[in-house]
Amino acid sequence: MTDPEADGLDDPVLTEGAVLLEGRPIALGGRRFRRDAVRLLRRPGFLAASAVVGFVLVSAFRPATFTSADPYATDPAERLRSPSAAHLFGTDSVGRDLWSRTLYGSSLTVQAALIAVGIALVTGLAVGLLSGFLGGLADAVFMRGVDVLLAIPGLLSALAIVTALGFGTVPVAIAVGIAIVPGFARTTRSEVLRVRSLPYVEAARAGGGSWLRVVVRHVLPNSWGPVLALSVLDVGTAIIAVAALSFLGFGAAPPQAEWGSLVSGGRNFLVTAPWVSLLPGAVIAVTVLSLNHIAMTLQERTR
Repeated sequence: MTDPEADGLDDPVLTEGAVLLEGRPIALGGRRFRRDAVRLLRRPGFLAASAVVGFVLVSAFRPATFTSADPYATDPAERLRSPSAAHLFGTDSVGRDLWSRTLYGSSLTVQAALIAVGIALVTGLAVGLLSGFLGGLADAVFMRGVDVLLAIPGLLSALAIVTALGFGTVPVAIAVGIAIVPGFARTTRSEVLRVRSLPYVEAARAGGGSWLRVVVRHVLPNSWGPVLALSVLDVGTAIIAVAALSFLGFGAAPPQAEWGSLVSGGRNFLVTAPWVSLLPGAVIAVTVLSLNHIAMTLQERTR
């Protein structure tokens, strides 16, 4: 028998379609998954980005793993010390260790970003699925609402929402999540429109499958790739938005550390002690760039 991969017939959609037409469950293509994983592991840039993101995630949930210093302990005698072996990121204006504050600050910032993306993912998937699969009037109504949200800059929308909800990490997360819903809705809708017209979906429907079963078993799993890449990309977008709102004073109340508030706290010392703002800002930049690199790589693999 001819090897499908030898003939270039390794498209997962074609493989899944053939399995469905024979009345068996979808095969997820284990060989292709393993092959893609090996290719990703051979990319130094992807490995470096993954290591950065892994470090940030561990520090967000277990910051004490990387520091034993108290992020809230003040020492006026050590104020505005430059980076050294004792204080990797130096100290701030009241002598607190900036390395420990950056690690503990990742907890609120990253968790808020993950909550925001979770809200946007669930809402955007629901809107995109209903809009793309139902079509007609439902599609027109949902997409006009999405167009209205897209017409408003995301940060401005989040700022308006958090002003109405009040200050704090959770209101900031909700505001940012609502602001990035349109991207998920648009992406999901475009993928649903592509998948719903494929032969194996039509065959599943003709075989007696209900609309709900077709959506859950066939349309949603095969629309997931670009949405997953967008999720990773939007974690970076959410981190920037959460940090920006925290910088403006809408985040957690002092002395709790957030990345945005750390950058804001050093803006009066940019000439005399630039590390107070620049080093936490560099952590934000490296984290977001790493997430963007991972997202772009995932997009390449799903094309």
